[in-house]
Amino acid sequence: MSVSIELTEPTRKTLSRPFQLLIDGGWSDSQSGDTLDVVNPADGSLIAKIPAGNEQDIDRAVGAARRAFEAGPWVAMTPGNRARMLWRIADLIEARKEEFSELETLDNGKPITMSKWVDVPASVAALRYWAGWCTKIAGETRAVDMPGEFLAMTLREPVGVVGLITPWNFPLMSAVSKLGPALAAGCTIVLKPAEQTSLTALRLGEVILEADVPPGVVNIVTGIGSVAGAALAEHDEVDKISFTGSTAIGKSLIGAARGNLKRLTLELGGKSPTIIFPDADMDRAIAGAGNSIFHNSGQICVAGSRLYVARKKYDEVVDGLVKFAAQFKLGPGLDPATTMGPLVSEKQRERVLDYIDSARAEGANVIAGGTVFGAQGYFVAPTIIGDVKPRMRVAQEEIFGPVLVATAVDDLDELAALANDTIYGLSASIWTRDISAAYKLARKIRAGTVTINSGSIAGPNLPFGGFKQSGWGRENGVDGIESFTELKTVIAAL
Repeated sequence: MSVSIELTEPTRKTLSRPFQLLIDGGWSDSQSGDTLDVVNPADGSLIAKIPAGNEQDIDRAVGAARRAFEAGPWVAMTPGNRARMLWRIADLIEARKEEFSELETLDNGKPITMSKWVDVPASVAALRYWAGWCTKIAGETRAVDMPGEFLAMTLREPVGVVGLITPWNFPLMSAVSKLGPALAAGCTIVLKPAEQTSLTALRLGEVILEADVPPGVVNIVTGIGSVAGAALAEHDEVDKISFTGSTAIGKSLIGAARGNLKRLTLELGGKSPTIIFPDADMDRAIAGAGNSIFHNSGQICVAGSRLYVARKKYDEVVDGLVKFAAQFKLGPGLDPATTMGPLVSEKQRERVLDYIDSARAEGANVIAGGTVFGAQGYFVAPTIIGDVKPRMRVAQEEIFGPVLVATAVDDLDELAALANDTIYGLSASIWTRDISAAYKLARKIRAGTVTINSGSIAGPNLPFGGFKQSGWGRENGVDGIESFTELKTVIAAL
C-alpha cells in the first residue's frame, strides 16, 4: 500500500526537529530524558520520538500554570484581548491547514481528506466560537428576601489551573475543544495529549507561543497516561480535570481527584444504538448507520455500534450495509483515495480482533469482514456481525473499531429497553418517517444525545456528554464554558 502524495515542506521540517515539552513558555526535554516512539499506523514505521514526561515534568508544568494564574497577566487580561488571542490561534492553524492535516493523518492514520476537510476546519471553527464567549461570561443580580436593602450578585470566575487529558481518535479537535473554553474562562492549562497521537498537540504549542499567549498559560506535557496523566490527575495544585477517554480510566480519576476534591468533567465510553423503524427511508438509514460505525474506522465514542432493525426489514438493511461496507477503500491515510484508514495501533487492532473472535465463540455470525486487511499496518476490514444476543460481549462492551453488531427486533415496544440495556448512555440514532414515534422513543432513551434521521451531529455550541457510565458533566455551549468556572455570590447591604 504505497502513499501517493509527498509530505509538504512544513511537515517535513516539523518532523525533522526534536520534539520537546512546552513548560512556562519554553521548550525542554523531559527530566528523565526518556522518549516514546511515534509510529505510523498505516505501515508500522517510526515517524518521530516525543518526550516521555513524568511526575517531575508535570510538577514543573503545574507550577508554571499556577504562577501564571496567581500572578501572571492572563486572569487580569480583558476579555476582548483573550478573544483576540484565541482568534489569532485559529488563524494560525488555518494558515497551516496542510501541515496540521498531514501530521494528524500520519499520527492517527485517518484519511487525509478527513483531516483536511473535517478535523482541522472544525478545530478552527471551535476556537473562533470560544473566542466569542470571552466577552459573554457573566453573573446575575439576585433578589434578597430579607428586611433591608441589599445588592446581591453572582460572579463567574475561572476555576483555576486545569488539567486537560485528551484521546487519540480526534487529537487536534479534542485538544481545542477543551483549550478553547478553558482559555475563554481565564484558566491556565496543562495539556496531556494521548501518547499515541501527540504531534498536532505539540505543533499547537508552537502556534500558541506564536500567538503571544503569556508564559505558563498553556503547558503541554507528553507521556504515558499511567505516569504523566496520573500525576496530573493527582496533583493538588490542579483545580479541575477535563478528561476524554475510556470509562475505566475515568473511574480511576475519581479516586485521583479525592485529595483536593478537584472538579471533574468526564467524557467516557459509549455503546450507541442505531434504531431503524420499518417505515424509514432505507437508503438514508443504511448510509447513516454505515457512516456512524465505519467513519474514522469506528474509533468514535458515539459510533453507532449496535443496530436494531424490525425483523421484516432486517435482511434488507443488513444486505445494504454489507454493500455499503464493501465500498470503503482501505489504505494509508495520506493516499487521497483512501476512505478508511488503519486503527491507531497494533494494540487496538488486537483488541478489536479479540472482540470479533469472542462473537464467533459465543455463537454470533460474522456476515462481513472480521479479518485484518493488508500485509502491513493496523487495518481491520469493516465488520458486520449478526445473530447477536443482548448478553454477548460485543453487544455490551465498547469495541472502538469498525464493528457493527446487528439484532432483529420482533416487538418495537421493546426498543427503548434494548437501547438502554448497557452501562453506557452517550448517544443514540433513530431512523423513521414517524416523527411522533421517534420523539416518544427519544424521551425514553437514556443518552446524552439522540438524533433523528440525521446520524451523528455535533458542534461547539451543542452540549455533549453522557448518562450513566458515559461520563459526568457536559462539554460545549454554555454548559461547557461554565464547567471551567466557579460561581461566587456577593451580597452588600446598602
